[in-house]
Parts: sequence; structure tokens; C-alpha cells
Amino acid sequence: MPQHKYMTGKSKSFARRVKKVRSGIFGTKVKPRLTVFRSNKGVYAQVINDEEGVTLAAASEKEILSKKTAVFGKITKSSTKSDSDKPGEDLVKEEQNTLRPGEYRAYQVGILLAAKASKKKIKSVVFDRGGYKYHGRIKALADGAREGGLKF
Repeated sequence: MPQHKYMTGKSKSFARRVKKVRSGIFGTKVKPRLTVFRSNKGVYAQVINDEEGVTLAAASEKEILSKKTAVFGKITKSSTKSDSDKPGEDLVKEEQNTLRPGEYRAYQVGILLAAKASKKKIKSVVFDRGGYKYHGRIKALADGAREGGLKF
């Protein structure tokens, strides 16, 4: 990444992280690269064959929102009834495994991308987080892609 005299410390650090992450990742025909771009407006993901320089599959939040398949709000998983210390008192504890709306949309992008990749008979990819921390929306997208059938 070119470093300009106008780049701030934050953007220089990000460019350095991107260069470091991508130095060891290369997508082939057998195992393409799944790259992620995150902005304030959405999450975008592509499956790329770096040997030929071709994008094999792509998905974004815009597709999810245009199809109106996104469910906004929190997802909760309720656990079974727990044994309490006090006899005669049944307490139902609800384990909150929540995703924020942005994380849930990213999760759906991962599932959509995995579906598009499986149509092109892609089962295994190399994950390129692109300088972002493996946290939040990036992690949710990766989990969705794994749920959809991609292995990495």
C-alpha cells in the first residue's frame, strides 16, 4: 500500500496491518481467498481466485436488505430449566446469546456468500480479514460462511 504524506497514524497502522495479513494469503483455483471489507454502511465479502485475478462470488448487506430477508433485533437462545437450590421454585434462565443487528446482517452475508460459492462448487477458502480485528461483524460473517458450508 502506498504511504502518502497525508496519511495519518491510524491509516498508516491500518495499511501496515493489511500488508502484513495479506503477505501470507494467496487464493488459488482450488482454495480461493475470501476477503472482507467493512464500512460504516455495510459489510462486503468476495471469493477471489488470485492466480487469474477473478472474483468468483460476492455478497453484501445491500443484497440482504434488498431481498428484505434480514431480521432486525436480537437473537436469543433459551436454555432448559435449571435446578434451583430452593425446593418448589422453578426458574427458567434465559441464556442470551445475542447478536447486534449489524452482526446479524453480516452473519447473513456470510451465509449468502457460502451459498453462492457452493453453486460454483467451492467448498474450501482462505480467510482474509483484511487488517480488521477478528471481532464483531468480521467474526459474524466468518461464522455465517462456516454455517453455510465453507471450510477455512
